[in-house]
Amino acid sequence: MHVHAAPAPGASRTQSVLRFSLVATLAYVVVTFIFGIRAHSLALLSEAGHNVSDFLALLLSFAAVYFQTRPADDSKTFGYQRAGVLAAFVNAATLVVISIWIGIEAIHRLSAPIAVQPKLMMWVAAAGVLMNGVIAALLWGCARDVNMRSAFLHMAGDTLSTAAVILGGAAILFTGHTWIDPVLSIIIAALILWSSIGIVRETLNILLEGTPRGIELSHIRSGMEAVEGVINVHDLHVWSLGSQSHALACHVTIADIPPSESECILVKLKHELRDHFNIHHSTIQFEHQGCPELEGCVVPIEDMSSTAVHSHHGHAH
Repeated sequence: MHVHAAPAPGASRTQSVLRFSLVATLAYVVVTFIFGIRAHSLALLSEAGHNVSDFLALLLSFAAVYFQTRPADDSKTFGYQRAGVLAAFVNAATLVVISIWIGIEAIHRLSAPIAVQPKLMMWVAAAGVLMNGVIAALLWGCARDVNMRSAFLHMAGDTLSTAAVILGGAAILFTGHTWIDPVLSIIIAALILWSSIGIVRETLNILLEGTPRGIELSHIRSGMEAVEGVINVHDLHVWSLGSQSHALACHVTIADIPPSESECILVKLKHELRDHFNIHHSTIQFEHQGCPELEGCVVPIEDMSSTAVHSHHGHAH
């Protein structure tokens, strides 16, 4: 049984939300950059830089959503499910770089303080809180795959960090301490870094075809071996096609029975994987009990004359 990639539900709404977010974010980047220079505020310039990364993140997410709606074909047999994962990885990796840059600039500003205009900081930041908050709320209502989650984290982090700029502006206004601006920038950088590392780790695991988060191979093996007729499960592999779609391949040893009788075992195994582990795409290869088990269940060519070839009679996709 083949399970092909299907267009994600709500893709049209997601694309509309991303279009609006792109236009609003680009406009805010221009405003923040101009007024950041006028106010001599590193915190505002940091926000402008962060919002540039948000614009690129949203653009990548938009492209990923488009590709994910394309069906599988002969050249991309699993479809384009990993387009969103790749976009999320690039987004998060970019944020890590930007957070380091902000931190370095803030440390430099601490040693060479510059007077800022707190009232201008507060007005521009207030507009940013409103815009980022609306975009984050819209993104939260979209699909929860890792691509959209990374975009949401971008905007939610922006909302919090921009709110911090307002508080920083108020503190500078009442105390006159300009060091508050670079310290605030360091806090913003730390928030950006913290929110990005988790996404980088998750997407790298998917791209490297690691075992999906939250899945234990031992539990899958035990569940499959509990199915009546299964003697053992080996050469077991589980990986992610996308952030919400997993695949499995394994070899299952059964008694030496006709293929027609093994069909019942196959159906039970697929039910076990689907109902208990949410795995809908599986390749299960049956082997007769008594077949010699070699590494990877592959018989070397030079041993073909002296070794019995495995009898594979249950091959399911």
